[in-house]
Amino acid sequence: MDFISGLGAKVAYVYELLEAQGDPRVENWLLMKSPIPISCIVIGYLLVVWLGPKLMANRNALQLKPILVLYNFFLVGLSIYMFYEFRVTSWKANYSYRCQPVDYSNSVLGMRMARVCWWYFFSKVIEVMDTIFFILRKKNNQLTFLHVYHHSSMMVNWYLGVKLIAGGQSFFLAMLNSFVHIIMYSYYGLAALGPGMQKYLWWKRYMTQIQLMQFLAVIIHTGYNIWVDCDFPQGFNYAVFLYSISLVALFGNFYLKAYTTKQEKYRV
Repeated sequence: MDFISGLGAKVAYVYELLEAQGDPRVENWLLMKSPIPISCIVIGYLLVVWLGPKLMANRNALQLKPILVLYNFFLVGLSIYMFYEFRVTSWKANYSYRCQPVDYSNSVLGMRMARVCWWYFFSKVIEVMDTIFFILRKKNNQLTFLHVYHHSSMMVNWYLGVKLIAGGQSFFLAMLNSFVHIIMYSYYGLAALGPGMQKYLWWKRYMTQIQLMQFLAVIIHTGYNIWVDCDFPQGFNYAVFLYSISLVALFGNFYLKAYTTKQEKYRV
């Protein structure tokens, strides 16, 4: 009971902290009012990962070709939009790539950056469909720790990012990742068209290399900001720095297993 009471007190403290320090500009945006909706989504996601394969065990795998093609190319379009918005807004607002505080104003560019940060967060919610499609197609070997960790943690990370720091130097990570996702979901969209496209998809291994390079770039970018005097929450710098290191370790391990051994290649 003491553990439950203590956990409840900590949850209440985090809730009050988010309410007190949350960006008022985003308070009434979808999923931003409180941490409860996104917490339910993340918990629901983990339950689906656990229960989904059990429920599909005695069922036939679904053939979802038209849905997969539409889904992947929709995410290509959304990623192009987000990359454009991050790049153009940061350029017009004269953002620094070395140290950029958050613009909490209601200016046109301040709100434009906040909105694309929200879309980036919401794209991470949409992307949980990757996992659901794996389960429905009985591709359970794709439900790796890396896959589940990455999808679930990004929803939490970017909920906090939009709630507390919608803009600033965090734009760099999101802009870079949006560009990588243009390439990644283009590959998956083409692959979903069928076996006839396989001869054009020789570049799969290079996607993982690009993903690793983006994480290394974020580590360098954030590491620099940890050591200089920058008006950006230092706690977020440390969190992004450590999180990116974890992704380098996990994606690096995936790359070694997928492309330097004869093991099956996984989609993450």
